[in-house]
Amino acid sequence: MPELPEVETVRRGLQPAMEGAVIANAAVNRPDLRWPFPERMSERLTGAKVLRLRRRSKYILADLDTDESLLIHLGMSGRMTVSGDPLGQFAHDHPQAEKHDHVVFDMDNGARVTFNDPRRFGAMDLLPLETAETHPLLAKLGPEPLGNDFHESYLVEQLSGRNTPIKSALLDQRIVAGLGNIYVCEALYRAGIAPKRKAGAISKERTQSLVPIIRQVLAEAIEAGGSSLRDFRQADGELGYFQHSFDVYGREGEPCKTPACTSKISRITQSGRSSFYCAQCQR
Repeated sequence: MPELPEVETVRRGLQPAMEGAVIANAAVNRPDLRWPFPERMSERLTGAKVLRLRRRSKYILADLDTDESLLIHLGMSGRMTVSGDPLGQFAHDHPQAEKHDHVVFDMDNGARVTFNDPRRFGAMDLLPLETAETHPLLAKLGPEPLGNDFHESYLVEQLSGRNTPIKSALLDQRIVAGLGNIYVCEALYRAGIAPKRKAGAISKERTQSLVPIIRQVLAEAIEAGGSSLRDFRQADGELGYFQHSFDVYGREGEPCKTPACTSKISRITQSGRSSFYCAQCQR
Protein backbone atom coordinates (compact mmCIF):
# COMPACT_ATOMS: atom_id res chain seq x y z
CA MET A 1 0.00 0.00 0.00
CA PRO A 2 1.43 3.43 -0.87
CA GLU A 3 2.95 5.22 2.10
CA LEU A 4 3.26 8.92 2.85
CA PRO A 5 6.00 9.69 0.27
CA GLU A 6 4.06 8.00 -2.52
CA VAL A 7 0.84 9.81 -1.63
CA GLU A 8 2.65 13.14 -1.36
CA THR A 9 4.27 12.51 -4.74
CA VAL A 10 0.84 11.89 -6.30
CA ARG A 11 -0.54 15.05 -4.67
CA ARG A 12 2.29 17.11 -6.11
CA GLY A 13 1.80 15.50 -9.50
CA LEU A 14 -1.91 16.33 -9.51
CA GLN A 15 -1.45 19.90 -8.30
CA PRO A 16 -0.65 21.65 -11.62
CA ALA A 17 -3.57 19.92 -13.36
CA MET A 18 -6.24 20.27 -10.67
CA GLU A 19 -5.53 23.09 -8.25
CA GLY A 20 -7.32 26.25 -9.33
CA ALA A 21 -9.18 24.43 -12.12
CA VAL A 22 -12.85 23.51 -12.44
CA ILE A 23 -14.02 19.92 -12.79
CA ALA A 24 -15.87 20.29 -16.09
CA ASN A 25 -17.14 16.73 -15.89
CA ALA A 26 -16.82 13.98 -13.29
CA ALA A 27 -17.50 10.51 -14.66
CA VAL A 28 -18.19 7.90 -11.97
CA ASN A 29 -18.17 4.52 -13.70
CA ARG A 30 -19.22 2.22 -10.87
CA PRO A 31 -21.23 2.56 -7.62
CA ASP A 32 -18.41 1.79 -5.22
CA LEU A 33 -14.80 0.96 -4.51
CA ARG A 34 -13.85 -0.13 -1.01
CA TRP A 35 -17.17 1.33 0.10
CA PRO A 36 -20.04 2.98 -1.82
CA PHE A 37 -19.41 6.36 -3.39
CA PRO A 38 -21.38 9.25 -1.86
CA GLU A 39 -24.80 9.98 -3.30
CA ARG A 40 -24.85 12.07 -6.49
CA MET A 41 -21.07 12.14 -6.54
CA SER A 42 -20.83 12.99 -10.24
CA GLU A 43 -23.37 15.79 -9.93
CA ARG A 44 -21.76 17.25 -6.81
CA LEU A 45 -18.29 17.30 -8.36
CA THR A 46 -19.15 18.52 -11.85
CA GLY A 47 -18.71 22.28 -11.96
CA ALA A 48 -16.78 22.45 -8.68
CA LYS A 49 -13.51 24.40 -8.53
CA VAL A 50 -10.55 22.80 -6.78
CA LEU A 51 -9.28 25.43 -4.36
CA ARG A 52 -6.50 23.38 -2.82
CA LEU A 53 -4.97 19.92 -2.90
CA ARG A 54 -3.57 18.77 0.42
CA ARG A 55 -2.50 15.56 2.11
CA ARG A 56 -3.46 14.22 5.54
CA SER A 57 -1.58 11.05 6.43
CA LYS A 58 -2.09 8.73 3.43
CA TYR A 59 -5.16 10.57 2.14
CA ILE A 60 -5.39 13.27 -0.53
CA LEU A 61 -8.01 15.94 0.02
CA ALA A 62 -9.27 18.26 -2.71
CA ASP A 63 -10.95 21.26 -1.11
CA LEU A 64 -13.73 22.56 -3.36
CA ASP A 65 -15.57 25.88 -3.71
CA THR A 66 -18.81 23.98 -2.99
CA ASP A 67 -17.82 23.83 0.70
CA GLU A 68 -17.02 20.13 0.34
CA SER A 69 -13.73 18.27 0.29
CA LEU A 70 -13.08 15.21 -1.87
CA LEU A 71 -11.18 12.56 0.10
CA ILE A 72 -9.10 10.13 -1.97
CA HIS A 73 -7.37 6.98 -0.76
CA LEU A 74 -5.29 5.01 -3.26
CA GLY A 75 -5.70 1.65 -1.55
CA MET A 76 -3.42 -1.19 -2.61
CA SER A 77 -3.42 -0.73 -6.37
CA GLY A 78 -5.07 2.63 -7.02
CA ARG A 79 -3.25 5.14 -9.18
CA MET A 80 -4.11 8.55 -10.53
CA THR A 81 -2.74 9.64 -13.88
CA VAL A 82 -2.88 12.97 -15.67
CA SER A 83 -3.11 13.42 -19.43
CA GLY A 84 -3.55 16.39 -21.75
CA ASP A 85 -2.24 18.97 -19.28
CA PRO A 86 -2.00 22.33 -21.09
CA LEU A 87 0.72 23.52 -18.71
CA GLY A 88 3.16 21.13 -20.34
CA GLN A 89 3.80 19.11 -17.19
CA PHE A 90 2.77 15.83 -18.79
CA ALA A 91 3.84 14.52 -22.17
CA HIS A 92 1.08 12.13 -23.16
CA ASP A 93 -2.37 12.72 -24.67
CA HIS A 94 -5.58 11.29 -23.28
CA PRO A 95 -5.19 7.49 -23.40
CA GLN A 96 -7.96 5.10 -24.31
CA ALA A 97 -10.18 4.17 -21.40
CA GLU A 98 -9.12 1.10 -19.46
CA LYS A 99 -11.26 -1.49 -17.73
CA HIS A 100 -10.51 -0.26 -14.22
CA ASP A 101 -10.83 3.50 -14.85
CA HIS A 102 -13.46 3.97 -12.16
CA VAL A 103 -13.49 7.77 -11.81
CA VAL A 104 -12.44 10.28 -14.47
CA PHE A 105 -12.21 14.06 -14.00
CA ASP A 106 -12.12 16.25 -17.11
CA MET A 107 -10.82 19.64 -16.00
CA ASP A 108 -11.70 22.92 -17.68
CA ASN A 109 -8.00 23.52 -18.47
CA GLY A 110 -7.90 20.46 -20.76
CA ALA A 111 -6.36 18.06 -18.29
CA ARG A 112 -7.87 14.68 -17.54
CA VAL A 113 -7.32 12.96 -14.20
CA THR A 114 -8.09 9.24 -14.10
CA PHE A 115 -8.40 7.06 -11.01
CA ASN A 116 -7.64 3.46 -11.94
CA ASP A 117 -7.89 0.71 -9.31
CA PRO A 118 -7.90 -2.96 -10.38
CA ARG A 119 -8.33 -4.34 -6.85
CA ARG A 120 -10.85 -1.70 -5.77
CA PHE A 121 -9.37 -1.22 -2.30
CA GLY A 122 -9.20 2.52 -2.89
CA ALA A 123 -11.87 4.95 -1.76
CA MET A 124 -13.42 8.35 -2.36
CA ASP A 125 -15.76 10.33 -0.18
CA LEU A 126 -17.20 13.84 -0.04
CA LEU A 127 -16.93 15.61 3.31
CA PRO A 128 -18.22 18.96 4.55
CA LEU A 129 -15.16 21.19 4.23
CA GLU A 130 -15.68 22.87 7.59
CA THR A 131 -15.73 19.58 9.51
CA ALA A 132 -13.52 17.41 7.28
CA GLU A 133 -11.00 16.77 10.05
CA THR A 134 -13.72 15.08 12.15
CA HIS A 135 -14.33 12.41 9.50
CA PRO A 136 -13.86 8.92 11.04
CA LEU A 137 -10.78 8.30 8.86
CA LEU A 138 -9.10 11.52 9.96
CA ALA A 139 -10.35 12.34 13.44
CA LYS A 140 -7.92 10.19 15.44
CA LEU A 141 -4.79 10.74 13.38
CA GLY A 142 -1.66 11.96 15.11
CA PRO A 143 0.53 14.81 13.88
CA GLU A 144 2.18 14.79 10.47
CA PRO A 145 5.81 13.60 10.71
CA LEU A 146 6.92 16.51 8.53
CA GLY A 147 4.86 19.06 10.47
CA ASN A 148 5.74 21.28 13.41
CA ASP A 149 3.61 19.29 15.87
CA PHE A 150 5.86 16.26 15.50
CA HIS A 151 8.93 17.10 17.55
CA GLU A 152 11.34 15.52 20.01
CA SER A 153 9.42 16.35 23.18
CA TYR A 154 6.17 15.08 21.70
CA LEU A 155 7.62 11.72 20.69
CA VAL A 156 9.34 11.20 24.05
CA GLU A 157 6.03 11.89 25.81
CA GLN A 158 4.06 9.56 23.53
CA LEU A 159 6.46 6.64 23.89
CA SER A 160 7.10 6.98 27.59
CA GLY A 161 6.04 3.85 29.49
CA ARG A 162 4.86 1.98 26.41
CA ASN A 163 5.56 -1.77 26.39
CA THR A 164 4.78 -2.14 22.71
CA PRO A 165 7.72 -2.67 20.30
CA ILE A 166 9.05 0.56 18.82
CA LYS A 167 8.19 -0.67 15.32
CA SER A 168 4.52 -1.07 16.28
CA ALA A 169 4.47 2.26 18.12
CA LEU A 170 5.70 4.18 15.09
CA LEU A 171 3.11 2.46 12.90
CA ASP A 172 0.33 3.58 15.26
CA GLN A 173 -1.42 6.33 13.28
CA ARG A 174 -2.63 7.89 16.54
CA ILE A 175 0.97 8.63 17.50
CA VAL A 176 2.21 9.84 14.12
CA ALA A 177 0.21 9.96 10.89
CA GLY A 178 1.30 8.49 7.59
CA LEU A 179 4.26 6.34 8.59
CA GLY A 180 4.17 2.87 7.04
CA ASN A 181 6.16 -0.33 7.21
CA ILE A 182 8.83 0.55 4.67
CA TYR A 183 9.96 3.87 6.06
CA VAL A 184 9.75 2.82 9.71
CA CYS A 185 12.16 -0.02 8.90
CA GLU A 186 14.48 2.46 7.21
CA ALA A 187 14.30 5.00 10.03
CA LEU A 188 14.98 2.43 12.75
CA TYR A 189 18.02 1.19 10.86
CA ARG A 190 19.47 4.68 10.58
CA ALA A 191 18.77 5.26 14.27
CA GLY A 192 20.43 1.96 15.22
CA ILE A 193 17.31 0.84 17.11
CA ALA A 194 16.09 -2.77 16.91
CA PRO A 195 12.44 -3.08 15.86
CA LYS A 196 11.66 -5.36 18.82
CA ARG A 197 12.90 -2.91 21.46
CA LYS A 198 10.13 -1.79 23.85
CA ALA A 199 9.25 1.79 22.99
CA GLY A 200 9.25 2.93 26.61
CA ALA A 201 12.66 1.39 27.32
CA ILE A 202 14.52 3.42 24.72
CA SER A 203 16.51 6.32 26.15
CA LYS A 204 15.28 9.86 25.78
CA GLU A 205 18.27 10.76 23.62
CA ARG A 206 17.72 7.87 21.20
CA THR A 207 13.99 8.56 21.01
CA GLN A 208 14.68 12.20 20.23
CA SER A 209 17.09 11.17 17.47
CA LEU A 210 14.24 9.41 15.65
CA VAL A 211 12.47 12.67 14.80
CA PRO A 212 15.09 14.15 12.43
CA ILE A 213 15.86 10.70 11.05
CA ILE A 214 12.19 10.05 10.19
CA ARG A 215 11.97 13.47 8.56
CA GLN A 216 15.11 12.82 6.51
CA VAL A 217 14.00 9.37 5.33
CA LEU A 218 10.62 10.73 4.21
CA ALA A 219 12.16 13.79 2.56
CA GLU A 220 14.56 11.64 0.56
CA ALA A 221 11.75 9.37 -0.57
CA ILE A 222 9.57 12.29 -1.64
CA GLU A 223 12.49 13.88 -3.46
CA ALA A 224 13.12 10.62 -5.30
CA GLY A 225 9.50 10.46 -6.39
CA GLY A 226 8.16 7.84 -4.04
CA SER A 227 8.58 4.10 -4.36
CA SER A 228 7.24 2.08 -7.26
CA LEU A 229 6.42 -1.03 -5.25
CA ARG A 230 3.65 -3.17 -6.73
CA ASP A 231 1.20 -1.04 -8.71
CA PHE A 232 2.16 2.47 -7.60
CA ARG A 233 2.75 5.07 -10.30
CA GLN A 234 3.31 8.79 -10.04
CA ALA A 235 0.60 11.01 -11.47
CA ASP A 236 2.62 11.52 -14.68
CA GLY A 237 3.16 7.78 -15.12
CA GLU A 238 6.82 7.79 -14.09
CA LEU A 239 8.14 5.28 -11.58
CA GLY A 240 9.71 6.21 -8.26
CA TYR A 241 13.35 5.47 -7.55
CA PHE A 242 13.73 5.38 -3.77
CA GLN A 243 13.41 1.60 -3.60
CA HIS A 244 16.91 1.37 -5.09
CA SER A 245 18.22 3.19 -2.01
CA PHE A 246 16.63 1.02 0.66
CA ASP A 247 19.12 0.16 3.36
CA VAL A 248 17.17 -2.74 4.87
CA TYR A 249 13.65 -3.07 3.48
CA GLY A 250 13.33 -6.13 1.22
CA ARG A 251 17.02 -6.99 1.63
CA GLU A 252 16.79 -10.15 3.76
CA GLY A 253 20.04 -12.12 3.58
CA GLU A 254 21.95 -9.31 1.88
CA PRO A 255 25.02 -7.66 3.47
CA CYS A 256 24.45 -4.72 5.79
CA LYS A 257 25.43 -1.42 4.17
CA THR A 258 27.12 -0.06 7.28
CA PRO A 259 30.89 0.10 6.68
CA ALA A 260 32.84 -2.61 8.57
CA CYS A 261 29.62 -4.46 9.51
CA THR A 262 29.87 -8.15 8.59
CA SER A 263 26.25 -9.01 9.39
CA LYS A 264 23.41 -9.65 6.94
CA ILE A 265 19.92 -8.18 6.96
CA SER A 266 17.40 -10.23 8.93
CA ARG A 267 13.63 -10.39 8.65
CA ILE A 268 11.08 -11.07 11.37
CA THR A 269 7.30 -10.80 11.43
CA GLN A 270 5.66 -8.29 13.74
CA SER A 271 1.88 -7.95 13.82
CA GLY A 272 1.68 -9.66 10.45
CA ARG A 273 4.22 -7.35 8.81
CA SER A 274 7.83 -7.98 7.83
CA SER A 275 10.49 -6.08 9.74
CA PHE A 276 13.93 -5.87 8.15
CA TYR A 277 16.92 -4.95 10.29
CA CYS A 278 20.59 -5.56 11.05
CA ALA A 279 21.00 -7.45 14.30
CA GLN A 280 24.52 -6.14 14.72
CA CYS A 281 23.88 -2.46 14.04
CA GLN A 282 20.45 -2.16 15.66
CA ARG A 283 20.18 -2.68 19.40
